[in-house]
Amino acid sequence: MKPLGNVDFLKSQTAIKFGAFIFISIAFFYLGKHWSDSSRQLIFFSRQAPSDTTSFSPSIVISPNLNKEFNISAMINTSEPETEPKSVKNKDKPVSVSKVAPPPPPPPPPPPEIKSFGIVDENGTMSDEFEIGEFDPDLVENWGNGNEIEAETEKENVRYTFRVKKFGLCQENMREYIPCLDNVEAIKRLKSTERGERFERHCPEKGKGLNCLVPAPKGYRPPIPWPRSRDEVWFSNVPHMRLVDDKGGQNWIARKGKDKFKFPGGGTQFIHGADQYLDQISKMVPEITFGHHIRVVLDVGCGVASFGAYLLSRNVITMSIAPKDVHENQIQFALERGVPAMVAAFATRRLFYPSQAFDLIHCSRCRINWTCDDGILLLEVNRMLRAGGYFAWAAQPVYKHEEALEEQWEEMLNLTTRLCWNLVKKEGYIAVWQKPFNNDCYLSREAGTNPPLCDPDDDPDNIWYVDLKACISRLPENGYGSNVAPWPARLQTPPDRLQSIGIDSYIARKELFKAESKYWNEIVASYVRALHWKKFKLRNVLDMKAGFGGCEPFDTYPRTYDFLHAAGLFSIERKRCNMSTIMLEMDRILRPGGRVYIRDSLDVMDELQDIARAMGWVPALRDTSEGPHASYRILACDKRLLR
Repeated sequence: MKPLGNVDFLKSQTAIKFGAFIFISIAFFYLGKHWSDSSRQLIFFSRQAPSDTTSFSPSIVISPNLNKEFNISAMINTSEPETEPKSVKNKDKPVSVSKVAPPPPPPPPPPPEIKSFGIVDENGTMSDEFEIGEFDPDLVENWGNGNEIEAETEKENVRYTFRVKKFGLCQENMREYIPCLDNVEAIKRLKSTERGERFERHCPEKGKGLNCLVPAPKGYRPPIPWPRSRDEVWFSNVPHMRLVDDKGGQNWIARKGKDKFKFPGGGTQFIHGADQYLDQISKMVPEITFGHHIRVVLDVGCGVASFGAYLLSRNVITMSIAPKDVHENQIQFALERGVPAMVAAFATRRLFYPSQAFDLIHCSRCRINWTCDDGILLLEVNRMLRAGGYFAWAAQPVYKHEEALEEQWEEMLNLTTRLCWNLVKKEGYIAVWQKPFNNDCYLSREAGTNPPLCDPDDDPDNIWYVDLKACISRLPENGYGSNVAPWPARLQTPPDRLQSIGIDSYIARKELFKAESKYWNEIVASYVRALHWKKFKLRNVLDMKAGFGGCEPFDTYPRTYDFLHAAGLFSIERKRCNMSTIMLEMDRILRPGGRVYIRDSLDVMDELQDIARAMGWVPALRDTSEGPHASYRILACDKRLLR
């Protein structure tokens, strides 16, 4: 019988290794316990398996809390109810273990720092208040000096490419050209300029009009949008310092940094701001309710149009006018701000506004002698002023007590009395008169009183190149002139004075008014809906209408309008005008980046598209809301900035 293999097992190398491992483990256990009690040091044993799972080796890791002391009692959550300690038997001594709340979760890491980038201002400091303001490269075109441009058209789903002779750019000195006001040759031929004749219209002869594209100034930028444009505009768009030098001390205008003009809102007679000035007028005459009974205003000698700019916030539309005189860019500043304005002068002809057009006419230091030539200029104010309307005059004769100025005040008072105007209030440097509501006062004056009433056959609405008349325009009978609904009801309520207006109409005028309003309301609604008008930043808009006046150039600066609309214009005017002449004038007054909608008959569209391409516009022919078989189309054009 063979003996058991125990002795061989104990003598084997495997047994020896196994016993050594147990001995070492026990030794390390007691050493670790001893060191943890004396040195507060924890040593952890781990058995890390290598990639080869057939063997492994132990490793030792030292606690990261080596040499650190902890207050255990401070870590115990006092809000927890105390529990009776449990005794744990240990070979050396009992250990008391208490229930401890887990530590709160660590706070989330702080968010990454947001870095802000800006530009260095004129003081050398970084600022994040800046404008981009550059043109989209798609809207800029290098026009160059070539004679032709490649164009495309599509007919019956076939695309054709052809060459179009293009219009060249005008000379740089024409960048602010107004054809009927900058006609130097015609002005030289005037027999007299004593009454301001040189500031009136003198249009080029037929065939000698504009035949090139008026360039924008160097560095031209898209205008600052409304309402911020009321307070600041780009210097590069109107690069003129004359008004800053002359009127900066009167709070008209000032330079803001290197790239802007700012408008503090003041004027020569209201240097503390237009808002305070308007409040004063309302307190003087409570019946002057801006935005209610006072809706349409004319500001004469407007400067940079701060009076009209601040009336907009009171729901009042103001036409601001001034001549192109020594302060020649004042209207240009007004238009760049987004305020309705035109170049116009009180001289020898009627202004291009119908009778009784304005609820209030305002003149603040407008440099007009109202009493000269038997008051003929104030008679023009009277013609345009609505029955019961107001004339506000802020000038030195109102408040200064110098002998010459007091004489001027007496002359003004005498003239307005003969015009049957009522001096409602004189306070501080403002005087306010009210026009009569009917002709009763005129008819009750003493015989021979001047100025006389105009002849019954005189048409006060006849204004196209009509000389001023030294007579009082008659008011409509039955109070038609003053019976006007307050705003906003006025927009939808036909006025009584429609009955006195001479128009070619075989139906009742009030029904015509309502039908016309409904027609255009539907068209504009379709524009907004189908052509995405809400995305456009439109501020200055001109609606061109055939049949009224002539088709001569408009008295405004280049780059005035964001949008031009012409309905039925070309199908009528092509009988007496070259269509390219009209289109070139439209290009002159349209801003780069602006849009044109031409709503007209189909038979003029091919020629208009060719002219548009020759001017650098991008045309697109669209159907009207009536569908593709209608005889009308809409030609939508985008104007690019030509270099």
